[in-house]
Amino acid sequence: MKFVTYASGAGPRVGVIESDGVHDVGFDGDMIAFIEAGAPVNSGIVVEDACLLAPLRPRSMRDFIAFEGHYKKSYERLGLATPDEWYQVPAYYKGMPDTVIGPEAEIPWPSYCDYLDCELELAAVIGREGKDIAVEDAADFIFGYTIWNDVSARDTQKVEMPVGAGPGKAKDWDGSNVMGPCIVTSDEIDGQSLVMTLRVNAETWTEQNSANMHYTFAQMIAHVSQDQTLYPGETLGSGTPPGGCGIELDKQLQPGDVIELDIAGIGILRNTVGARNG
Repeated sequence: MKFVTYASGAGPRVGVIESDGVHDVGFDGDMIAFIEAGAPVNSGIVVEDACLLAPLRPRSMRDFIAFEGHYKKSYERLGLATPDEWYQVPAYYKGMPDTVIGPEAEIPWPSYCDYLDCELELAAVIGREGKDIAVEDAADFIFGYTIWNDVSARDTQKVEMPVGAGPGKAKDWDGSNVMGPCIVTSDEIDGQSLVMTLRVNAETWTEQNSANMHYTFAQMIAHVSQDQTLYPGETLGSGTPPGGCGIELDKQLQPGDVIELDIAGIGILRNTVGARNG
């Protein structure tokens, strides 16, 4: 099933996409509460002209670097060496859930940035509580998948990364993370075999497949759940496939650019870049 969060007069509501449009699921709570409750669907009224929001405000956001090609090329462009330790552990950084916006929302251009970039990513949403999860059991903990545009201030990132603490303001500002348009349940799609496409102003920048991830979502879940409980609504990002961002291709976004992240089985996450701020 494809679940969404849509704007209603009484606040955000959970809906499900059916053949004739978005239906309200009849649940009084947000997406995380809906997942925790076992995703009870009582398909109700069709929501006319539903305005989709980000499908959820994640409980936490961990973003991995699971594609070797992207890792090597982007680090080269940032003037950084690629350490051998990347092959030993599925490394990640943590994002800020309050920065998440949804489909068709304008992406704000931060005042301190001259080089704005997008990143095509697949994200797995945790569906139930678990700790010390074995790789072979990890798939059972994935509720579904969504698309994640990890917007980046590359000039800021180039300064921050040599410090060794990971990206900070390069990734953190209001609207710097875009998710949507829906969450597709894991019984409908295989997150390890999805075509991933990035288009900017209708020009294809890359077309890749999640099958080429060096680390699987199962390995990520097993890694982060060591001695730590995972909860419904936590989100794990795949990182970017090769060519899935401008820095690898020597391209930069401009105000007014239309970005489309297209992942088979999920849909298209479309946003426009806002005016320079400052």
